[in-house]
Order: sequence, then structure tokens, then C-alpha cells
Amino acid sequence: MPESKELKITAGIWGAAGYTAGELVRILLNHPKVSLSHLVSESQAGSPITSIHTDLLGETDLVFAEKFDSWPDVIFLCKGHGASIGFLKEQAIPESTKVIDLSHDFRLSSNPLGFVYGLPELNADKVKKARLIANPGCFATAMELALLPAASAGLLKSEIHISGITGSTGAGQSLSPTSHFTWREGNMSAYKVMEHQHLAEVAETLSFASLAEVPPINFIPYRGNYTRGIITTAYFDYTGDEAKLVKQYTDFYKKTPFTHVSSVNPDLKMVVNTNKCVVYPKKVGNKAVVISIIDNLLKGASGQAVQNMNLAMGWEERTGLQLKGVAF
Repeated sequence: MPESKELKITAGIWGAAGYTAGELVRILLNHPKVSLSHLVSESQAGSPITSIHTDLLGETDLVFAEKFDSWPDVIFLCKGHGASIGFLKEQAIPESTKVIDLSHDFRLSSNPLGFVYGLPELNADKVKKARLIANPGCFATAMELALLPAASAGLLKSEIHISGITGSTGAGQSLSPTSHFTWREGNMSAYKVMEHQHLAEVAETLSFASLAEVPPINFIPYRGNYTRGIITTAYFDYTGDEAKLVKQYTDFYKKTPFTHVSSVNPDLKMVVNTNKCVVYPKKVGNKAVVISIIDNLLKGASGQAVQNMNLAMGWEERTGLQLKGVAF
């Protein structure tokens, strides 16, 4: 008798033409437990997936659909911020379908539908039981993973300062003056200084981890003149010794499959094209300085969304996510 094949769940993407959706398609096409069955894009309905995601030529014959004609086992919502709330109000999605939202519509605990915040390094047990999961923001992921061990150890007692640089894909696929090659190349700028939209979820997450309200977070984000990856540098007052700081970070992340503590100053090519976060804690004078690096489209978006799906389905977190960095 022929060997029986393991049954796969079905997955769909709403807003399937964007950057994060393209990364989801790439991952899910190769996921051993998933059949990608629904790719919805109203603007591209009827067109081959490869007409937009040209890197998938030869990988799939799937075509964009205008709407869901049936409901898969899991849906990834990849539209712009503010769209997911309307979609969920308009659609009668069955209770058997899990929903993972990649916008910022449901990231705060006050969200109206009871979404669980999907930062696996903090909320893995909650994600395992959740039907509705809010994927963290890209900058938020990098900042939170830089500071979670310090928050849990009660080290965040004074103002926190963070700077961060993101690649142009962080701005999404829609064109704007600052996303054109002619503007980005050889250029750089700060934006949303001290008022980035991810600060609210970062403050809430760190407060939850520390069991106390965290001090003010001063964040200056920059637009980088490259395509993908985030590097953040956070620092705060610290009077302990460096060995103890490093041990706190190493102990906190010793069982996490994707977040790793480095003993050397990291660079972005260590994580680009992977679902990894690399953190580098160090003491400088009377400050603790923590560098964190992620791929904004993977650990900062689609990779983490698949990691959350794996947890919610009871699978090993790394399933389908063992991706090698570009390195050179």
C-alpha cells in the first residue's frame, strides 16, 4: 500500500499583493503542513501571483482571487492599517478559522475583539490557545526583544532611549516620495521622532513583562538607504556589571528558537532573509546598551506570523522557517 500523506491545513491571505504577503506566500508554499489555497487581492483578481511576486516564477500557478469563496483553516490579514477591523465586521468567518492580523488594528490589549498579542518570546502559551492573533509591528519587535529581559529583571527604572534604522520595504509597497530609489539612494532621514505608532505596543508589552509601568521611551526611527532589515540601539541607566547583564539576557532567551544573544557586535546580514532576532547587550559607563537586529519582513512581519501559526496549530515553532541568511 502507498504511504499515507499527512493532511495539511489550508491557509489564505487577504491583501495578497503586498510585500509582507509575498513573503508569506514564499514561506507557506514550502511549509510542510500547509496548503496555500486562497490568495485574495481585489486589485489583482484574475492575475497570476507571479505577475506581482515575480520571484515566485516557476514555484506556483496560483491566481489572485477577488474574495474568499470558502474559509480556510487560517487567514493572514495583510492589508493596510485600519482595514482589518472593517473586514472582520463585514465577514462571517467561522469559529474554526484562525485569524492572524499583520496590521496594528488589534495590537493593544484594549482591542475590541480580544486578539492575543503574538510576540512568541513573551506570549507563546497564550498564542497556543488563541484563535485571534495580532502580529507585532516590525520596529516594535526589535525594540521589545532588545528590552524584554531587562524589563523582566526590573532594570528599566529611568528613561529609555532607542534609535533604529529600517529598510525601504518597511514603508510598504505603495509609493511615496521617500520610498523612491532616487530619494533613498545615498540618503537618510529621521521620521516620526518620539511619536512612532509602535511605541504604544512597546510600552504595554514592557509594562506587562516588568509588572509595572515603564518609564518614558524616547525613540528616533530613521529611513535607511537599503531594502530590508532593522537595527535598533537601546540604552538605559544600569549600575550592575556586564557579566550579570549578559547572563540575564542569555537565560531569558535560552529556550527561544529564533532570538539569540550574540557575544560580538552584530550586523544586519546575520538576520536578513531569516526569522531570527540577534541581541547584543553590553555595559558602557553607567549605561546598558542593547543592539537588536531583525529582518523587518520576516521576524518583523511574515516570518513571525508563521511562527504564531505554528504555535496556534500545536506545531514546533521552527516548522517551515529554517531559512538561511544572505550573509554576502
